[in-house]
Amino acid sequence: MSEKKQKSITTSNTKIGFAFERINYQLFIASVIVVFLGFLLMTGKEDIYSFTKITLAPLVVVIGFALGFVAILYKPRKKNTEQ
Repeated sequence: MSEKKQKSITTSNTKIGFAFERINYQLFIASVIVVFLGFLLMTGKEDIYSFTKITLAPLVVVIGFALGFVAILYKPRKKNTEQ
């Protein structure tokens, strides 16, 4: 009976931390900045059918969203501390 109590005690001492690593948050912030830059390129008073608004800005936005997916799915390798 004491063995069961000891197991529950050792399993309850797990470390609680953030869901992602630091690199994931940095990539996500970079993706938000890229998406914002893409929307910024879509604004302006120049011709509505310019290359920047029709081609470049949507491409930048899509790249920003793709970077956001990478930021969520990227799993960094664990450092080998046993040596």
